[in-house]
Amino acid sequence: MSSENPLAHIHQAAEAVRQQLRVNDFDEAAVQRLANFIEEQRPLLNRDNIQGVVVALGAFLGQCMVQGYQGEWATGPDGTTGVGFRGERFFNPFFRVALQFDNGLKESVADFFASIPSRLAEPVKRKGWIQ
Repeated sequence: MSSENPLAHIHQAAEAVRQQLRVNDFDEAAVQRLANFIEEQRPLLNRDNIQGVVVALGAFLGQCMVQGYQGEWATGPDGTTGVGFRGERFFNPFFRVALQFDNGLKESVADFFASIPSRLAEPVKRKGWIQ
């Protein structure tokens, strides 16, 4: 079993994407560039060769969420890796990248990123007892 920090791989992937996109920070402008990049790549990729791209771009989107909205890398209730906020919210950036690849700009990562403050402001819905 490896003793290497699993977040190191995420940070390395995010940094590699940042450099490839030629952006200076993990911020809203960088996420807009990411959305444009996904649209450029959509016609060139298919389900057989997209997984590695989704992982790398999702790491970048997640790092933007961490730095832009003070989230933290976390494991979600379903065991997936994503970004948590205040122990109350969890978003999977890899899923969001895949959604844009599948559906285009109607599932834009830039629109999702911009919606995070309003999503965080919504009251947390607690599950009640089954009646």
